[in-house]
Amino acid sequence: QLVESGGGLVQGGGSLRLSCAASGRTISNYHMGWFRQAPGKEREFVARIMWSGSNPYYADSVKGRFTISRDNAKNTVYLQMNSLKPEDTAVYYCAADTSLIRISRAPDYWGQGTQVTVSS
Repeated sequence: QLVESGGGLVQGGGSLRLSCAASGRTISNYHMGWFRQAPGKEREFVARIMWSGSNPYYADSVKGRFTISRDNAKNTVYLQMNSLKPEDTAVYYCAADTSLIRISRAPDYWGQGTQVTVSS
């Protein structure tokens, strides 16, 4: 089970840090990712990180503003979001997969999501 937290309401230009805690399985065996879905839009890829913590990869829309990281000892993955914009408003989902291809496209495991709202 993946459980996201850390969402909320923030002004444009502000920061939030999302966390995704896993229970029932160890994330050290999985590549981890973040996706988001804005109202009326399809879910989109945001970032992913390999099981080892190396090679983070980002969508162009968040590159340079968001940072994905993980702490396998705490069984948790993070998404640090800086310089937030109103267009970042969405429900953010944590995801896990053993495949480096699937993690950025169609992961097997999902959290329930956490709402991020950025005001202008």
